[in-house]
Amino acid sequence: MDFNVKKLASDAGVFFTRAVQYTEEKLGQAEKTELDAHLENLIARADCTKNWTDKIFRQTEVLLQPNPSYSSWTSPVINDFDQTGARIEEFFYEKLDRKIPSRITNAELLGQYMQDAAKDFGPGTPYGSTLITVGDYQKRLGGAEREFLQTSAINFLTPLRNFLEGDWKTISKERRLLENRRLDLDVCKARLKKAKLAEAKAAAEHELRVAQTEFDRQAEVTRLLLEGISSTHVNHLRCLHEFVEAQAAYYTQCHKHMQDLQKELSRFPNAFAVNASTSGVSTGPSPLSSATLPGASSPSRPPNPSNALEPSTLKIEEVKPPATGTRKAKVLYDYDAADTSELSLLADELITVYTVPGMDPDWLIGERGNQKGKVPVTYLELLS
Repeated sequence: MDFNVKKLASDAGVFFTRAVQYTEEKLGQAEKTELDAHLENLIARADCTKNWTDKIFRQTEVLLQPNPSYSSWTSPVINDFDQTGARIEEFFYEKLDRKIPSRITNAELLGQYMQDAAKDFGPGTPYGSTLITVGDYQKRLGGAEREFLQTSAINFLTPLRNFLEGDWKTISKERRLLENRRLDLDVCKARLKKAKLAEAKAAAEHELRVAQTEFDRQAEVTRLLLEGISSTHVNHLRCLHEFVEAQAAYYTQCHKHMQDLQKELSRFPNAFAVNASTSGVSTGPSPLSSATLPGASSPSRPPNPSNALEPSTLKIEEVKPPATGTRKAKVLYDYDAADTSELSLLADELITVYTVPGMDPDWLIGERGNQKGKVPVTYLELLS
């Protein structure tokens, strides 16, 4: 391979003179040409944009690329390692121009475990059937999460990455070139000051004019690139709106799925009340009434107790509270009585409740002053 020795020597000489000029400036032994205020402001704004874009990008990556292989109690070091591996995998897929395979989310994996467990426990049992239902909704939550991750990665992460790996690298390259041109200019200024002979002064003045022209041209190129940061802000603002829209849609879907799941569970037999009815009184709050989400709608109205489960002669006005076994209950939701045998309820009021032999376990007898009637267990929180 042929080398241009003269060019190598020239480049080495230029590098050396720049290094000397830079060192003398730092030591206060040489003057430094200052950039105009507008260009300095543009550079400061660009640096600020780069630094915060990089931080937002990295933290968004952490948010949008959760670890699918380990649970939350796993060592953070292992989690970070796995996330890094996932990002390296995505990098190779991007370079090969191939579609990144979708990964199963934590919620989908949990849902699958629940449904597999139900097969062993018995899908016809209360626990097994509930696991199947909850597992199905966990999978729906996971599907919504995956859609949110994919949308946000395309509409928000990718533009930020393109800026950091594309536009910013171009800006950085031109800024380094501008700094070199500035050093060359100041070297020429120093040479002109040191020139004694007329011939040396003339040569130094020519070099200074050339250096000044190159510096001005590079300053203009750099200024135009830096002014493009305003367009970058506009583009990132649009991407930010799209990210918020995707996030809002995702949380709306999650809230709807959880409300639907609660309604589904409220239709299942209340196994806890069935067990408690054998002792004559419910032993605690209904799991459905005490595990409701904020803003969730009231549970579905339970079916009226079958006449076959009640003594044929039972009349509400004739029912007497037992000597022991009455309890206080807090009403969780408003309830409108379906007939004269039921008692209407208002949310947050306190009533006295008890059960009588033969009653459907989903219902209790409730009393408020002189009023009495059947009330659904799922609308109550039983107190001690």
